[in-house]
Amino acid sequence: MIKAFSVRSLFALIFFYFVSLSFAFAQKNYTLSGVVKSSATGETLIGASVKIVGLAQIGASTNSYGFYSLNLPEGNYKVEVSYVGYTTLAKDLAIKANAKQDFSLEESNNLNEVVITNVRRNENVIKAQMGVEKLNVKDIQNIPVLFGEKDILKTLQLLPGIKSAGEGNSGFYVRGGATDQNLILLDEAPVYNASHLLGFFSTFNSDAIKDVTVYKGGMPAQYGGRLSSVLDVRMNDGNKKETTFEGGIGLISSRLKVEGPFVKDKSSFMVSGRRTYADAFLAFAPDTSLRGNTLFFYDLNAKANYQLDEKNTIYLSGYFGRDKLGLNNTFGFNWGNATGTLRWNHLFSDKLFSNTSLIMSKYDYEIENLLNGSEFKVSSSIKDFNFKQDFLYALNNKHELKFGFEAIHHTIAPGEISSPSTSSVNEIKIENRKGLEIATYFSDEFDVSDRIKMVYGLRLSAFSVLGGSTYKTFDNDGFETSSAFYGNGEFVKTYFNLEPRISASYQLDEDKSIKASYTRNVQNLHLMSNSTATTPTDLYIMNSLNTKPELADQFSFGYFNNFKDNNYEFSAEVYYKPMQNQIEYRNGTDLRGNQNVEADLVYGKGRAYGLELFFKKKFGKFNGWVGYTISKTERQFDQIENGNWFNARQDRPHDLSLVGIYKPGKRWIFSSTFVYSSGNAVTFPIGKYNLDGKTIFYYGERNGNRTPASHRLDVSATLEGKPNRKFKSSWNFGIYNLYNRKNPFSLEFKDNPDNPSQTQAIQNSLFGIIPSVTWNFKF
Repeated sequence: MIKAFSVRSLFALIFFYFVSLSFAFAQKNYTLSGVVKSSATGETLIGASVKIVGLAQIGASTNSYGFYSLNLPEGNYKVEVSYVGYTTLAKDLAIKANAKQDFSLEESNNLNEVVITNVRRNENVIKAQMGVEKLNVKDIQNIPVLFGEKDILKTLQLLPGIKSAGEGNSGFYVRGGATDQNLILLDEAPVYNASHLLGFFSTFNSDAIKDVTVYKGGMPAQYGGRLSSVLDVRMNDGNKKETTFEGGIGLISSRLKVEGPFVKDKSSFMVSGRRTYADAFLAFAPDTSLRGNTLFFYDLNAKANYQLDEKNTIYLSGYFGRDKLGLNNTFGFNWGNATGTLRWNHLFSDKLFSNTSLIMSKYDYEIENLLNGSEFKVSSSIKDFNFKQDFLYALNNKHELKFGFEAIHHTIAPGEISSPSTSSVNEIKIENRKGLEIATYFSDEFDVSDRIKMVYGLRLSAFSVLGGSTYKTFDNDGFETSSAFYGNGEFVKTYFNLEPRISASYQLDEDKSIKASYTRNVQNLHLMSNSTATTPTDLYIMNSLNTKPELADQFSFGYFNNFKDNNYEFSAEVYYKPMQNQIEYRNGTDLRGNQNVEADLVYGKGRAYGLELFFKKKFGKFNGWVGYTISKTERQFDQIENGNWFNARQDRPHDLSLVGIYKPGKRWIFSSTFVYSSGNAVTFPIGKYNLDGKTIFYYGERNGNRTPASHRLDVSATLEGKPNRKFKSSWNFGIYNLYNRKNPFSLEFKDNPDNPSQTQAIQNSLFGIIPSVTWNFKF
C-alpha cells in the first residue's frame, strides 16, 4: 500500500506541475472543446480531426469517446472537422472566452476509400505514433473472406507485420510474437480467445463494431500486459435518433442488430446477435453417422448509454459468445467468452476528461467424453476483475497528457478432470492460481516544433502472485526442489517492471517524414500450447516462483511518404525485438491434466527482426494496397537444440498481400485479395525404429523444416439495392480460394504401405474452392 500511495503522489505532483505550466504559458488563451458526432445516429466519432484552417500546428483528434479540446488566443477562426466516410464540416467561430462547441457530421455517399484509412489525408506522415493502423469497419464488407463472413481479424492479417496463424484461422502473429502476446480488448475488456469454430471465425460481429485500432509497435503507455500488439475494438453506442434494424442472411450463418434511443438525443441501446446453423444441415446429411451431431456458435453484443448531463455519461456494454461441438453420444466440447464493462465519463473541465471503468472478463472451456465406462469431463477457465481510471488533460496545443492506473485480479483454473464412480478414468483436481496486476502510467503527446513531434511515456507495472494454493520450485532438469502452501491473502512473490515508451517523427517536408520508436513491454500471463495452431484447450499460466514475466524491447525506424496530393501512400518500417524469459515445453510434454506443468517448462530468450513495406492507393474508383514483410523469428533455450538458436514456430520469412477494390458505378463493387506466405516452421522425423510392432519416429532439429508455401486468391462482388430512404439492401457474392489451391494445414508421417522401410509425408488441407452468398439489409 505504501508503494501504491507513493506512485499516486508522484503522479499528483506531475499533474500539478503541468497545470502550473499551463497557467504560466497559456493564461491569455481560451479553450474550445466539445464532442464530434454523427448527425444520422448521434454516435460519437473516434479519431475525428478538428483543426484550425490556416494554422497548421493547431489541431486535435477526438478521443475514444468523441471528445476534443483546443487552446486558442482570442480571435476569429475557421474550424474544419473531418472523419473518414463523412462530409467535412467548416464553421466560423469567434473565440472570446472558453467555449463548448459540438459538431455533427453527415455521412458521405463516397464509398471509394479502402478499408485501412487515416483521419487526415496525411496523418500517417505528420503523427509521431508509428506501427498503428485503423480499420474503417463500414468498408470491411468489400473484402472477400471465408464463407462470406466479414471478419475484422482476417482483414487485419492483410497488413504487413500481421501474419495469420494458419489457413482459415483468426489467430495472428505480430512482429514475431506468439498469438497470446496480442492484447485484444473489446470495450476495454480483454478477450482471451477471439475465435469461433476452432479459429475459422473471429468473435467480432462487424455489425456491432464502431472502431478498430491496432498497435504493432510503439504502443502508448496506457496499454500493457502483452509483448507484441494491442487490438483495441470499440462497440457501437447505439442510434440516438431512431430505431433501426440491420442484418444479413448467409449460407451458414445469419445476424441481426437492433439499435435505437431510450430517450432521443440523450440515451440509446444496441443489441446484435449472430448464430451459425451448420448443425441444421447435418440432420439431412446422406451419411447417417453425421446426424445428431452438434456444430454451431452464437454471440451476442449489447450496449447502452445514458447522458446524465453535459459532463457525465454512463455506458454499460457486454459480450457473450459460445461454441458447441458434439459427436453423437461420444464426445462434447464447448467454450466461450463473457465480458462486461461499466464506464463513467466525466468532464472535470474543458481541459480535463476522465473515464472510470469496472470490467469483467471470463473465458472457459469444457470437454466431455461420453463413452460408457470411460466418461470424464475436463474443464478450465480464466477470470478477471478490473478497475481502471484514465485521465486526459489537454495542457495546451503542444501537450496532451494522459495518465491513470488500473488493477486486475486474475483467477486461473488450470483444469480439472471429473468423472463418475462408474468410470475407469481417475479424477484430477488442480489448484487455482490467483494474481494481482497493478499498473500506473503517464504519457505526453508533445509537438516540439513544426517538424518534430513526440509521444513519450512511462508505465510502472507490478504483478503479485497470490496465495491460496501450493507453490513449488523446480531445477533446470524439472526436478522439484521445494514446496510450500500459501494461505489466502498472502503475497507469494511480486515482480516490478518499468516500461518506457517513446516515439518521435521528423517531417522532411509536407509529404515525407522519418520516425523512430522504442517500447518495452511486459507480459505476466502465458499461453501454453503444444500444437502448431492455437486451440480453445490451450493452457494459461501466470507468473510464479519459477515463471518470470516475459519482457520485450522493440526498436523500430520508418520512412513515410505520400504523393499525388496524398492519393498514394508508401511506408517502410524496420524493427528489432529482443525478448527475455520466453517459455517453451520439453519434448513429450502433456499439458492437459498436468499437476506439475511448470516442471516441464523451460525458459530462454528470443529475437525477431524484419522489414515491412506498404503501398496504398487511397481514393478513386480503383484503390487497394500491397503489403510485404520479410522477417526472422528465433528462440534460444539451454535445454533445447544444445543451446543453439532455432526457428520459432511462428517464423515465416516472406509474407505478401495484395488487395484491390473497384467501384465502376453506384451499385457494383468488385474486390479481390491475393495472399502468399512461406511455409510454417515444423519438425520432421530423421529416423525411426520399431517397438513391439509399432513405428516410433525420431525427430530432428526443432522447427528446422517447413511445410510448402501457402497462397490463395479470393474474389467478391457486391450489388447495392436500388436507393430507398427507409430500406437498404445488398447482395454479396464471393469465392474463397478461386483456383482451388490445397494449402497445407498439417503434415502426417506414416510408413509407406508398399515399402515399410520408407516414410511418406501426407499433407492435410482444410479448404478448396468455397463459394458464398449473403443478403444484407437495413431499415
